[in-house]
Amino acid sequence: MADTLNGLPFWALEFTKEGSTDAVAVQRLFSELKLQGITDLFVFSHGWNNDHSVANSLYRRFFAEIATLLSDDTVQKKIPGAKVGVVGVLWPSILWPDDAPSEGPQPELPHPSAGGVVALGVAKATVPVKTAAPHEINTELKKTYEDPRQQTLIDELTAMLDEQPEDEGAINEFRSKLAQLLASEPADGRDKQQPDDGESGIVDLNDAKWRQLLNEVGGNAEQRGAAKGGAVGLGNNFKKLWNGAKDVLRIGTYWQMKKRAGVVGRDGLGVVIGRLGQEAPNVRVHLLGHSFGARVVSFSLAGLPETMTGAKSPVKSLFLLQGAFSHYAFADELPHDVTRSGALKGMAARVDGPLLTTQSLRDYAVGLSYPAASLANNEDAAAFNAPSKRWGAMGHDGAQAVKSTTLPLSKPGVQYPLRKGEWLNLDGNEVIIHGSLPSGAHSDIVHPHTAWAALAAAGIV
Repeated sequence: MADTLNGLPFWALEFTKEGSTDAVAVQRLFSELKLQGITDLFVFSHGWNNDHSVANSLYRRFFAEIATLLSDDTVQKKIPGAKVGVVGVLWPSILWPDDAPSEGPQPELPHPSAGGVVALGVAKATVPVKTAAPHEINTELKKTYEDPRQQTLIDELTAMLDEQPEDEGAINEFRSKLAQLLASEPADGRDKQQPDDGESGIVDLNDAKWRQLLNEVGGNAEQRGAAKGGAVGLGNNFKKLWNGAKDVLRIGTYWQMKKRAGVVGRDGLGVVIGRLGQEAPNVRVHLLGHSFGARVVSFSLAGLPETMTGAKSPVKSLFLLQGAFSHYAFADELPHDVTRSGALKGMAARVDGPLLTTQSLRDYAVGLSYPAASLANNEDAAAFNAPSKRWGAMGHDGAQAVKSTTLPLSKPGVQYPLRKGEWLNLDGNEVIIHGSLPSGAHSDIVHPHTAWAALAAAGIV
């Protein structure tokens, strides 16, 4: 029988990086959903993560907020007889040690300055700063890159970060080895100019632009206090370059996890949900995803049968919490090039209900990587004053170039104007505000506010 999570029936579904899963576990899920009379199934995917216990902790904490609202007799229920179940998706992703959420309450991050510019210098003085050593990075990357050649490349890359040779050839060799690592998994066949694929160009830069990139992201590392060796001395720029190389390794491997999230969603979770719609047609599915997990659940829509659109779709809501993928993903046309579209054009039609996002300028994980992407793929970046316009993420400013409304992320009880097929971007700048550097408030998603929004999107409250 199913486990329980805060009194709610709970099933874990684990996927490989290719999207395969245990067929017996899937069939057991279908059988037990019907046996227990589940009417509404929340399917939640974690984002960056190396440890199942971390993912399960997220699910436990989030659904504790859900269970509290469901058991509160003062909260009016639109579907009083709803029987809620939970699926926790597990998939192989990467969590850099300095991006790991800290235990216990976190300090409030400084409010962004006018225009949304993050005051890293102010943040550095008031919140914890985590700095991962090369050996820690090596350990964490090897948990997800398991091929022997990949592990050798990781050894070589992290050794260079540790040694920081003052040599131009070594700087270029780092780029070459990173390119080999990023090419070590099959390409997903998407256009490299997709808004969600900007980071892929970092290893294709010429020598001058490669150094420009390292200087830029190395300067960001110094500004937030996460640079090895402190401030760069006069006449010696190699420290900044190697600090930049560390962050470029982070950006590159996260880009690869973003690709992996799409494969897991389309070829794994989407297939399961499509079968669920056929075998348990009365179960209403509500998709939730955090960070790269928002990409997993979004790409699961592309894995549904083409007939599952509108009322024929089992998916009745989609809620993306601090999504770490392009804010143009669902756009029919890109604002800077109407001949191109987002990677998930037309997929919103496979949600028979509302579509929601959360956004916060204090989420530095989705707000600070994009200048690097625009530098790597800057053919059309000149049309924008801010790189985040071109390379922005869902968690930075919500779904863009789609029919949408932006409202504050509010406490339980507030009624949102939710409509099928329309986006509601929930501004979390007064709620999603706690964390540490470098990722900021990226993981600050467990609140009564977000639980209420999930239940509201599902039509339960």
